[in-house]
Amino acid sequence: MNDNCIVAQSGGPTVAINASLAGVIDGVRKNGSFTRVFGAIHGIKGVLENNLMDLSLMALSKYPLVNTLELSPAMYLGSCRYKLPHYNDDETPYKTIFGRFEEHKIGAFFYIGGNDSMDTVMKLSEYGKKIGSDVKIVGIPKTIDNDLMITDHTPGFGSAAKYVATTMLEVAHDTYIYDIPSIVIVEIMGRDAGWLTASSVLARNQYSPAPHLIYLPEVDFDEDQFIEDIKEKLKTNRTVIIAVSEGIHDKDGNYISATSAVADKFGHAQLSGTGKALEMLVKEKLSIKVRSIELNVLQRCSAHIASRTDINESFALGQAAVKYAATGKTGIMASINRISNDPYQWIIEPTDVANVANKAKSVPLEWITPEKNDVTEEMTAYLRPLIIGEVSLQYRDGLPAYLDVSHLNKPVVEE
Repeated sequence: MNDNCIVAQSGGPTVAINASLAGVIDGVRKNGSFTRVFGAIHGIKGVLENNLMDLSLMALSKYPLVNTLELSPAMYLGSCRYKLPHYNDDETPYKTIFGRFEEHKIGAFFYIGGNDSMDTVMKLSEYGKKIGSDVKIVGIPKTIDNDLMITDHTPGFGSAAKYVATTMLEVAHDTYIYDIPSIVIVEIMGRDAGWLTASSVLARNQYSPAPHLIYLPEVDFDEDQFIEDIKEKLKTNRTVIIAVSEGIHDKDGNYISATSAVADKFGHAQLSGTGKALEMLVKEKLSIKVRSIELNVLQRCSAHIASRTDINESFALGQAAVKYAATGKTGIMASINRISNDPYQWIIEPTDVANVANKAKSVPLEWITPEKNDVTEEMTAYLRPLIIGEVSLQYRDGLPAYLDVSHLNKPVVEE
């Protein structure tokens, strides 16, 4: 009887992805439909290479789940950037994966990840149907980019948004102390979708309008207009603080980057230097102090400033995935459906993973101002509930006591 399950994590890390892992483990503990739960090390590659760890003992005790695992950043099981070929082109990895499933008596496979991970969920579920497998394949969303379709938002985004807004407010405090005119440009992750950059709007309060300008990749960026926007803001502000997405581009689709963009294994452009390029532009056009700041990976692993809402939703999605598999659902992704903003209410529903894989959700153009340099109140209302609530971490010697991940730091042994 195939009554065990495997869970894996993939793609870029987030503050909340381990909360979804904890939710799966807790769901297995409570549901009773699965006897053992294995964790695949480094995503689907862990299944291919039979690199599994038994998480069943963790499922017996809720203590490490609530107090350690769900509040540890990044991925306890490790990640990978492996793209499955289509089974019509190469069936070999599929035979290996489903062979592993049979070997370990697996009844369900849970994959926590973003767009490319949902592509894996879709392909595995389709292949399973093709060969008559009973293994249930269920996706659990995550990405700080917030660009997955169907789900109202993605786990990891709320915490990253909280970090971005908090950092923007702290940058404003740092900048306001000087009595000379200045420009600060903050580069925020977002190759094609500007959700994370838009979240900087939450830093605004009764005494600080920063960021004064916000530029997203959903609309074309004009360098000349950018300089004019700054000049206009300097009429009423000694300091102008600007939030820009790494993926902003001109009308011809060219990235505004100080370095050439190269592609990763999935064909996605890997960008860097957008803030620095704009810093050089401002220095050339305006006689004013200017600096650029790149938040980089800090946006996705800052568990000390996690959103409790984000952690709770991520945990619940993991639990829901187990329930869906136990009731026979496959080829689906657990998704969040928002009921209302105020009060903030949501439910979890399954959606066909084919509605998610290889698609991307952009910021609605109507949520970007006509001037293309700010976002609207509708955006603020959408974002605000997602950053609400704080977490209480355990500390040791003054630092957060996260879960031990030494199993991920073993040297590669050459053949």
